[in-house]
Amino acid sequence: HVIAPFRIKHPEITIELHNASIEEAKLEGQFDAIVCGLPFNNFPIELVQHVFAVMFGFLKPSCELAYFEYLGMLKLKRIFGFPKVRKETKLRWLDIESRYTQRNGSQVTVWRNIPSCRVIRLQACV
Repeated sequence: HVIAPFRIKHPEITIELHNASIEEAKLEGQFDAIVCGLPFNNFPIELVQHVFAVMFGFLKPSCELAYFEYLGMLKLKRIFGFPKVRKETKLRWLDIESRYTQRNGSQVTVWRNIPSCRVIRLQACV
């Protein structure tokens, strides 16, 4: 198991892995951190907004939600996409920027990932 060494080294920290949609996962209470690996740039904006709202609902105040996105995907879609894709991509970018600003976002670029990506961390509301 990938996290077994971490669990051995840090038995005081509880880690829960869920491989289900957020609506179907049997989640209880609130969490200190949420790490999400969904490819948000591929989903309709309404679904993205819904998933973020649900995840933030499970996050304790002053804690963080982290997710990643591949570098350049939005730009490529805005340049090479059909008109409908370009319009959706612009709206998606505005949605991302709004959430980033409202949630005191921070980011780190991971160049060694293939393809390179940025990890975005967003704060829960206090």
